[in-house]
Amino acid sequence: MIIPRKGTGLLKRGFPAALIWIGLLCITTSCGSTSRLSSSASDGRPKVLTTFTILADMARNVAGDRLQVASITKPGAEIHGYEFTPSDIERASGADLIVENGLGLELWARRFTEAAGDVPTVTLTEGVEPLLIEEDAYAGKPNPHAWMSPQAAQLYVDRLVEAFSELDPEGASQYAANGEAYKSRLQELDGELRDSLRSIPPDQRLLVTCEGAFSYLARDYDLEEAYLWPVNAESQISPRRMGRLIERVKRDRVPAVFCETTVSDKAQREVARAAGSRFGGSFYVDSLSDRNGPAATLLDLQRHNVKLIKSGLSSVSGPLP
Repeated sequence: MIIPRKGTGLLKRGFPAALIWIGLLCITTSCGSTSRLSSSASDGRPKVLTTFTILADMARNVAGDRLQVASITKPGAEIHGYEFTPSDIERASGADLIVENGLGLELWARRFTEAAGDVPTVTLTEGVEPLLIEEDAYAGKPNPHAWMSPQAAQLYVDRLVEAFSELDPEGASQYAANGEAYKSRLQELDGELRDSLRSIPPDQRLLVTCEGAFSYLARDYDLEEAYLWPVNAESQISPRRMGRLIERVKRDRVPAVFCETTVSDKAQREVARAAGSRFGGSFYVDSLSDRNGPAATLLDLQRHNVKLIKSGLSSVSGPLP
């Protein structure tokens, strides 16, 4: 179900905020007929904005050509603590629906949707059973990276079909058909990833990353997980935390450690050096690559990551020459 922003108080505060932001933008850009908002309005199709690029890819697979779908954040953006801009507010105030992940991922989402005004919102993790973070300041809070499980991602698709059908009832049958087709591809991906990761030796199945973003994938495919910080919003590295990870990598003779493309890999490379391991590469997790990169879609992202995992954890322990 599409959820409008609750409470008239929020709506009253939201619209003035949006108008102030847009007014400031107009002063600096001379808001003319060539603005993005005006050009998109002429398209005629309902406009859907997602909080980040992965959700935009999923939404496009369900929407087909009936909806305009765009991401607020760009490829490569760090989404946990994203600082939205006046132009982001302008785009959102002209949208028919905002799509968010939820589970505390987008720390800026509440402020953003309030500033955008009376725009309905759908949260895709409603109905997903979250895994809880077990360490540090986020202990007991839900891990928000549920889309990293192809099984959980199918629940995202169901939410998109429901939301788009409510937004555009005439397209309901098309959204349902597109959703089923996309879920079939996610089911195929699930089997593909399971087969690929099954070959990793039993004593080399510890996945060491910068962010604890692989909990759902690790659960699905029988991996263990260790990381420098639980979520990128809490990415301060204490000597104690780093020392614990180095000792774990040494003790378990982990052949390779990894990081993510949206954060610096400097600390993780130091972990690899100190532990006698190697740096195995960078994953795409919170953002897609650009269209010419290795993770232009969610399916490509998963295949890229699993290829790195299989290559790194199946290798002989030791630093790169």
